[in-house]
Amino acid sequence: MSPGAIRIDKWLWYARFFKSRTFAARVVADGQVRVNSERVTKTHSAVRPGDVLTFPQGKDIRVVEVVETGSRRGPAAEAAGLYDDLQPVQPKATLSAKESAAGAREPGAGRPTKADRRAIDSFTGRRVTG
Repeated sequence: MSPGAIRIDKWLWYARFFKSRTFAARVVADGQVRVNSERVTKTHSAVRPGDVLTFPQGKDIRVVEVVETGSRRGPAAEAAGLYDDLQPVQPKATLSAKESAAGAREPGAGRPTKADRRAIDSFTGRRVTG
């Protein structure tokens, strides 16, 4: 490996894109990482400052440029200095309170509640015991 270069799995771990180096290596070995638009499947492939990486992270596709190789897995602020995000992650759309309420449905739709059932019973004159 040339000076100023680092293994791709190690760099992805240093930059805190993946929780473990093993997971970073698995993503690389599965062929999900591209370096300068070329698919990489070897975890020992080298990356240098100036290389552009494209890889999946969760449901997002990340595109980052390597700025530094780094020498350790440091805090998040230090890790953010290792790369330049070329395609920032878009914030997720937030749901309104009505949309996010668990079990929410239109009034009158679905099974009646206990209060609804009592109102129906009193209206129809049925008397339920027990």
